[in-house]
Amino acid sequence: MDVIAPEDLTIPADLEDVGNDDIDVDDDAVAAAVAAMAAAKPEFSALKRRDLKGQAQEHRLVPVPPHRLTPLKRDWLKVYSPLVEQLRLQVRMNMRRRAVELRTCKETADTGAIQKGEDFVRAFCLGFDVPDAMALIRLDDLYIETFETRDVRTLGNEAEARAVGRIVGKDGRTKFAIENATRTRIVVADKKIHILGSFAGIRMARDSVVALILGASPGKVYTKLRAIAARAKERF
Repeated sequence: MDVIAPEDLTIPADLEDVGNDDIDVDDDAVAAAVAAMAAAKPEFSALKRRDLKGQAQEHRLVPVPPHRLTPLKRDWLKVYSPLVEQLRLQVRMNMRRRAVELRTCKETADTGAIQKGEDFVRAFCLGFDVPDAMALIRLDDLYIETFETRDVRTLGNEAEARAVGRIVGKDGRTKFAIENATRTRIVVADKKIHILGSFAGIRMARDSVVALILGASPGKVYTKLRAIAARAKERF
């Protein structure tokens, strides 16, 4: 194989005098080409559950605690309506098993409807009001966190009762102040505390509740909550 030296290479005469300034670029043509490529990008509509081939019917069973059976019977229409009308689920109350049964059907369009329905019913069973629990259906970034007072600190019966009293406050003022400052909802069920809200809101509410369990005075918690509320007001 013959090797050609660089000095033996010749450039055609019509290309020797071509420089960068001699290249004419049509900006309008380039912009039109970019727009055409963007327009050619396919756009797919959201996939609905009924479009999934071979999608099996899903079932969920949510047990109801004994102390929530009476409120569930009283507010059954309020619980039943959003599950059927908004999520398009099939719902029934199984009194023998003391549970709410949920099932998808061909009318269920949202693939996450069964999970939203389960979270909604579970939140009601934990003690949240129906309007507060319905936020789990409308919004996607809400969660529920549950912990007990003994998870924070081991207390005797009387000390534990005082800790719960500090969390609730006189006429529920302390609990309401925490809820309004952190935009959460709190349910105090004996030794268990349930918090419903966003990730950041749950964290701030949990820190306030933990401080009260550890013995902090409500005044110090109020001061911290006012600072949190002021920062949130400036942010928004």
